[in-house]
Amino acid sequence: MTIQEFQAKLFSAAESSGFTDVEMYFEKKEVFGCQVYKGEIDQYEIAEDGGISFRGNINGKMGYAYSEKIDEASIPFLLENAKENTTIMHDEDIEEIFAGSRQYEQGNFFSTALNEVTTPEKIQFIKDVERELLALDPRIVATDYCMIRTESVSRNLSNNKGLTLTDQMNYLYVLVEAIVKDGEETKTSFEFKVTKDFYRLDAKEIAQKAAEEALSQLGSRNIDSKDYPVLLRNDAAASLLATYVSNFSAENTQAGISSLKDKLGKQIAGGKITIVDDPFLEDGLASRTFDSEGVATKKLTLVETGVLQSLLHNQKTAKKEQTETTGHAHKDSYKSAVKVGPSNLFIEPSSISFEDLLSSMNEGILITDLSGLHSGANTVSGDFSVAANGYYIADGKVQFPVNLMTIAGNFYQLLQNVEEIGSDLTFPLSPIGSPSVLVKSLAVTVE
Repeated sequence: MTIQEFQAKLFSAAESSGFTDVEMYFEKKEVFGCQVYKGEIDQYEIAEDGGISFRGNINGKMGYAYSEKIDEASIPFLLENAKENTTIMHDEDIEEIFAGSRQYEQGNFFSTALNEVTTPEKIQFIKDVERELLALDPRIVATDYCMIRTESVSRNLSNNKGLTLTDQMNYLYVLVEAIVKDGEETKTSFEFKVTKDFYRLDAKEIAQKAAEEALSQLGSRNIDSKDYPVLLRNDAAASLLATYVSNFSAENTQAGISSLKDKLGKQIAGGKITIVDDPFLEDGLASRTFDSEGVATKKLTLVETGVLQSLLHNQKTAKKEQTETTGHAHKDSYKSAVKVGPSNLFIEPSSISFEDLLSSMNEGILITDLSGLHSGANTVSGDFSVAANGYYIADGKVQFPVNLMTIAGNFYQLLQNVEEIGSDLTFPLSPIGSPSVLVKSLAVTVE
C-alpha cells in the first residue's frame, strides 16, 4: 500500500468515526554508521526507521496516535488510540489543523551525490582518518571514537483541508576523539566535521586537527582562582547556548519556566548579540521548508543588537498571545506530540577572526570545552557552574593549558557582558550554533 492510498483510507475511516479535522505525518529515516578501532570495524550500523502519526479533532479535543506499520490493520489502531488519548488530555487550549500557508519557500537540503557515496568508500575514509591520526605522534595512543555517519530524513505532511507537503534532507559527519598520553598525563580531544560533500573531506586534515588539539593540552598547570576575561571558543559557546535555547520557546515562557517571560522589546544581551533562526541553511542539521504543523518556515530574528524581538511560536502558543505562529511547531519524531522548537538557531557572526579576538586579550582564559551542562546549569534562573577545559592567555597568546577548571556565572549576565563576537560560526553536531564569544568576566576556579 502506498502512502497516498493509506492516507485516503485513513482519512475516510476517521471521518466515519466522528473525527472532523485530521492530519497524517509520515517520516522515514535512513542511517549508516561505522566506528573503527585500530584499523578494524568496531561498530557498524545500517538502520531504517519510520512511521505514521495521526492527529485528529473529535468532540473538541485533539487526539494523537502513531504506528510503525502502514497497512489496513493500522487504521483502526490509530483511530482507537487517538480517541482514547483525548480522554486523558486536560489541555483547555484547542489545537487546530492548519489549512496551509500562502507560499512556501523552497530549500535545497538533500544531496543526491552524498546519497550515492558507497559504503566501502565511507568505511575506507574513516580508517584513513584513524591511520593518519595514529601516525602523527607516538603520544597519540588510541581513539575513543573514530566514526563516520550519514543520515537521510524524508517527511510528508497532509490533512483533509487539502494540504500536502514533503521535504527531505541528508548529511554526513565524521567524529574523532583522540587520546594522548605523556608520562602519567592523559588528555583527549574531540574533532568533528559535518558536510553534504563527501569528496571535499580530507582525512589528513581532520586527523591533524584532532592531534593538535589533544597534544596542546599536555603540560597543563594551575592558575589562580579569580574572575578572568573569558574567550568562549565557538564550539563551547554553542554548547552553552544550546543549554538555554528552550527559554526562547513561547511554550516555556507561558509555563513560567523561562526568564524571558515579559521581556519582549527589552534589552536581554549586549549590543553585539544578534540571534537568528534560519531554516534555510543548506548545511543546517534542522533545515526545513515547513514546520510540524505545515506552516511555511521563514528566517526569524529573535534578538537584535541585544533586544528580544520575538519568541518561537507554534499555532497554540501564538493563539494564547493573540499573535501569529513563527513556524516553529516541532516534533522530535513521528512518535511525538507537537511542541515548540528551533530550526538552525545561532548567534550571528561578525567579521572579526578568532585570532584577532585572542590577540586582544592581555590576560584571560580560552575555554574550548564545557561538560556537565545538564546538571550544572539552571535553565530557569540562568545560573551555571560547569567543568571546563582550556588555556591561560597572556599578551594575546596561548601560554599553557590549564588543569580542569570550573567556570561559574549567569547566562543572561554573560550575554550582557559580551564584548566581541567572532566570525567563526560553527554548529557542533547540533542545530544550535555560535561563533567565538569574548566575555568581559567570569569566575574561574581551579582545584
